[in-house]
Amino acid sequence: EDPYTRTYDSRASHTHSRVYGSSVDVLHSTQHTAATTFEDTMNSMVHSQCASLAGTRRVTMPRAQRATSAKTRGAVRVNAGLSVDLKGKKAFVAGVADDNGFGWAISKALSEAGAEVILGTWVPALNIFETSYRRGKFDESRKLSDGSMMEFAKIYPMDAVFDNMEDVPEDIATNKRYAGNEKWTVSEVAKCVEEDFGKIDILVHSLANGPEVAKPLLETSRKGYLAAISASSYSNVSMIQHFGPLMNKGGAAISLTYLASEQVIPGYGGGMSSAKAALESDTRVLAYEAGRKWGIRVNTISAGPLGSRAAKAIGFIDKMINYSLSNAPLSEKPLNAIEIGNATAFLCSPLASGITGATVYVDNGMNIMGAAGDSASFQ
Repeated sequence: EDPYTRTYDSRASHTHSRVYGSSVDVLHSTQHTAATTFEDTMNSMVHSQCASLAGTRRVTMPRAQRATSAKTRGAVRVNAGLSVDLKGKKAFVAGVADDNGFGWAISKALSEAGAEVILGTWVPALNIFETSYRRGKFDESRKLSDGSMMEFAKIYPMDAVFDNMEDVPEDIATNKRYAGNEKWTVSEVAKCVEEDFGKIDILVHSLANGPEVAKPLLETSRKGYLAAISASSYSNVSMIQHFGPLMNKGGAAISLTYLASEQVIPGYGGGMSSAKAALESDTRVLAYEAGRKWGIRVNTISAGPLGSRAAKAIGFIDKMINYSLSNAPLSEKPLNAIEIGNATAFLCSPLASGITGATVYVDNGMNIMGAAGDSASFQ
C-alpha cells in the first residue's frame, strides 16, 4: 500500500566518489555484489514486468524492505569532525600594535589553527609593543586553548603608507620615532620576509588611519582625505602587489572594512567612509587580478564596532557599540574581536577555497538593518 520505487542499473557495476576536506574523508562505493544479490532476488518476483526495460529494471519495494535496501546501497566511512587546520601555513599580519584590537585576535585565531604568525608593526609603535611583549604584559592574552603561549616568528617594523624609501619624505625619514629602524617600507618588508621565511600562505591587512576622521566630510581637507585613502585602502593594494609574488598558490589575503563604506555613519568622517568603500571595490578587482596571476584569494571582513585603542580615536565608538547592542538582530550580544579572528581563520583555510572577492559581515547582523528598533518612532 505504500510502495517505494527505486531504479537499479544492471550495467553499472562499481562506482566510486571521494570528497576531501581539512579533516573529513568520505568514501562512498556502490557494492556490486550486494546490489547483485538484491537484484537477483527481485528478478525472481518481477522478471516479467522488467523484461521490456533495456538494461534497467524498475522494482517496487514495500516499506519493510527499505532498511535492508539501505544497507546494500553502499558503505560510507566518515571521520567525524570538521576543523580549521592551518598547520604548516605561514601568515603575515600587518597592523598589530597591542593586544586588544582585531589584528591581535586574528593572529591568535591563526595560531590556534596551527599557523606560524609573522607580524608587521607600525614603526612608531614598535618599541612599546616589543617591550610590553618581552615584559609579559600580553601573557594573559597570549594563552591558547591548549595552555601554550602564542608566539610570533618575527616582528618587523612597517609603515604601509610607503612602498619604498624613495617615497618617504624627509620629515618622516629623520623623525626620531623612526630612528634605529630600517627596511620598513612595504617593498622592503616583503623582501625581508621572503629572505627569512621563503613563501607565505596568508596575508592580513589590519590597519587604517584617517588623520581627520573626527571631521565631517564637508570639512575634510584634500590632504586629510587622500591620507585616509592612502593608509586605509591603497596600502592593501600595495601589500598584495609586493607580497603576492611570494605567496603559495591557494593562499589568501584578508583586509578589514566597516559598514560606513555603504551606509551613512555620522561621525565617521575624514574620508574614512570613502576609504572603506575603495577597499571593498579593490577587494573585488584584486580577487580577479591576483587570482589569475598567483592563484590566491582576496576577501575583506566588514567587522562590527569594537572598543579597541585605535577605534577610540574616532571619539564615538562607545555610542556605536551601544547602538549595535540595541539594534542588531543578535541584540545584547557583545561582538568579540576573536569572532573576527575566527572568521579570518576560516576564510584563509581550505574550507573557504571557493570564496574570493567577498565582503563578509561579522557584525551580529547589523548590516541588514534598515531602521533602528530603539527609535522613538517605534515606541
